Amino acid sequence: MLELLVKYAHDHDLVVEPGFKTKDVRWAIVCDEKGNFLDVLELGDAAQKSNRGRTFSWCPEMDRGRLQAGGKSHFLVETAAVIALYGQGADAEKIHQKHRYFIDLLRAASDAMPELKLLSALLGHEEAMGAIRERLANQKAKPTDSMTFRIGDSFPVDLPTWHPWWRSFREALSAGEGEGPTVSRKTAVSGTMRCFVGGELAEPVLTHSKIEGLASVGGRPSGDALICFDKEAFQSYGLEQSANAAVSEEAASAYRAALNHLIRHRSRNLAGTKVVHWFKCQVPVEDDPLPWLEEGGDEEERSAQHLAEKLLTTIRNGERPDLAANHFYALTLSGAAGRVMVRDFMEGPFEDLASNIHTWFDDLAIVHREGGRPAPDPKFLAVLGATVRDLKDVPPPRATKLWRVAVRNESIPADVLAQALSRTKMDVLAGGALNHARMSLLKSYHIRQARQKGGNAVPSELTPYLNEKHPSPAYQCGRLMALLAGLQRAALGDVGAGVVQRYYAAAGTTPALVFGRLTRLSQFHLSKLDPGLAHWYESKIAGIWGHLRDALPATLSLEEQSLFALGYYQQLAEMRTKKPKEVAHEPTDSE
Repeated sequence: MLELLVKYAHDHDLVVEPGFKTKDVRWAIVCDEKGNFLDVLELGDAAQKSNRGRTFSWCPEMDRGRLQAGGKSHFLVETAAVIALYGQGADAEKIHQKHRYFIDLLRAASDAMPELKLLSALLGHEEAMGAIRERLANQKAKPTDSMTFRIGDSFPVDLPTWHPWWRSFREALSAGEGEGPTVSRKTAVSGTMRCFVGGELAEPVLTHSKIEGLASVGGRPSGDALICFDKEAFQSYGLEQSANAAVSEEAASAYRAALNHLIRHRSRNLAGTKVVHWFKCQVPVEDDPLPWLEEGGDEEERSAQHLAEKLLTTIRNGERPDLAANHFYALTLSGAAGRVMVRDFMEGPFEDLASNIHTWFDDLAIVHREGGRPAPDPKFLAVLGATVRDLKDVPPPRATKLWRVAVRNESIPADVLAQALSRTKMDVLAGGALNHARMSLLKSYHIRQARQKGGNAVPSELTPYLNEKHPSPAYQCGRLMALLAGLQRAALGDVGAGVVQRYYAAAGTTPALVFGRLTRLSQFHLSKLDPGLAHWYESKIAGIWGHLRDALPATLSLEEQSLFALGYYQQLAEMRTKKPKEVAHEPTDSE
């Protein structure tokens, strides 16, 4: 995984040199060529509510170990609190130390870049500093917002003039020749070790810089470490900190740049987790099948299943050799106590990815609850939400597992089936509209179970629409429940708590105790109908009993209960489509 991330960083020309980093900067202190303060400028798109500012590709970065030692700051780009002493709060003394160190860095670099001396003088001018803070307050800047400088029309951080000085400065610090405490990168065993990523002999970096962008999924706003060893229990053989998983400074910088780029540009939140993905070779946005999992589709020509099928056809016909030879990679991440949690990592051929996503939507295909047409391809979040009352209640492990099920064509876990079935029963008893994604999930469970066992009986018999010849007694019992509810509605109209509200839960678990009585009661309802309508219901009910014969189950297992729910749902949809002309009132989801 780390090797692939390093390759991604190099392939996309990301900053991989240690001591440099791509950063988003929100504010700039604007000066004239003589260093006189002019204004504070908001960078990026100021009209955006979540404006991240302007991206600078080669920003200097101080080692994480030095920053943690206290009193140190980054160079040229820092927070508004450090540069302007704006909104210091309870850490005023620490901020003042960082502010003084920031000015010292500007002065030290002024031999290589003379204009930086003007900036150090500006930060020592009380009147100018007061004006800067006033402008920041007027624009409602935050003390933690990033800030840099603009002199005239140019940004010093964007110029390469200071790069040689910065490299020399970092080398002097590492050698213990610079000011302040040094952080040794030696291990207790040897100065060089085999790099965990590239395999070459290298001096391992003891503290890895943090991965950013996971604050919305349990991470810290300041970032989280992917490789860190801060407890004795995590260390062995006398090795210190990250020397327990030796990675060269160059490789650490590269994988970090790759992850930060992927999280920023190619990620999606997924119920407490964040998924990033990329390809061995670049893939056009319109040919990337993974977003289709999220988007679903409401129109046939834009349905996710149709797009995946079209893409597969071009690959298998030899029209897209670039895609046929490609590979995909996907990471599922979250934050936990300052660490990056890698919940899952997947890789495989591009063609398998497209095929699995096509299969995912094919397995989920279900008739619309109003009948006569298929339901729209469900979005992935809708499938996740089918197992809970509210999407925020989805536990991250379940989101991770279902994502893997879709991408790798795996079986749906039984606990997911149980949750979806429980929510379906609640919908039925509450009289609410039956959820398409829930019914799709029940159907998909059985198809994938049969596929895993190498069988094809269930996939051929469990179709999106009603199958009157389905061999499962549980499925036929579900059909019978829907017909008896429709019969009561046609005979008596709205009677409040009808057959479904009183008997659905029992019929779905112990049908033998319920259906004998309900069938006898149905004879009274038939007598109240017109002969044509009575004959229609009677023939349908008799047909189901013909399938059941003496096989009416005493109890239903979890899987059989889900087949009961599917039979009930598909029979309802069928009755809305192919009802006799004499039907005066069609049954609703609450019946």
